[in-house]
Amino acid sequence: MKTNANSIIIALAVIISAFLFSDAFKKRNQSNDTISVTGLGKKDFVSDLIVWSGSFSRKSFTLKEAYAALDTDRENIKKYLTSKGIGADEIVFSAVNFNKDFQTTYNENGTMREQVFTGFTLTQNVSIQSKNVNKIEEISRQSSELINSGIEFYSNAPEYYYTKLAELKIKMIAEATKDAQTRAKSIAENAGADLGNLKKSDMGVFQITGQNSSEDFSYGGSFNTSSKNKTANITVKLVYQVD
Repeated sequence: MKTNANSIIIALAVIISAFLFSDAFKKRNQSNDTISVTGLGKKDFVSDLIVWSGSFSRKSFTLKEAYAALDTDRENIKKYLTSKGIGADEIVFSAVNFNKDFQTTYNENGTMREQVFTGFTLTQNVSIQSKNVNKIEEISRQSSELINSGIEFYSNAPEYYYTKLAELKIKMIAEATKDAQTRAKSIAENAGADLGNLKKSDMGVFQITGQNSSEDFSYGGSFNTSSKNKTANITVKLVYQVD
């Protein structure tokens, strides 16, 4: 009796093991019957915020004279910008940086002889942030007028931004997801299969480049600030079960 009982137990164990293995194998095969598709969301847009900056400097043998000259330049720059229609609250001046300048002299054998003090150089930056993109863009092109007035002004290229980027990103994700769904349905139909449940989704990197430019996408995402007209791209990868 004991031998028969052991045989029955062993037989049941074999049957159960076979069932579990068969079920696991079936599920494994089901998990492999998937479609992986990538959808694209793309949108052209125009920047609605501009940041323009520049710097000006003065040099003198005394710190007091250099500061006085720089103060005069700062007031003249402020008057110039406000006369162009820029609000005083949009103009931001940085702290003043100063350097002691020296000229190094050398002996005939090339060794340093001495350093001669040549004066103080004071530099200050000014920046403007505005939603009136076209106006600031035009003023940045006319900034040479400051140089013609005797101010040593260096203008930087404007930077362009978009204040509704979060809203745009949500719309583009929806667009990319819809594009991926359409691709998956088309593949399934052409293969004579039914599209099942969504198993996995991954969002790609958000890329912003200048319109009609040859800029490359970067692994961490591109964020163009040099172009007023931009193109945003995002991808969404979906994995569907196929029945």
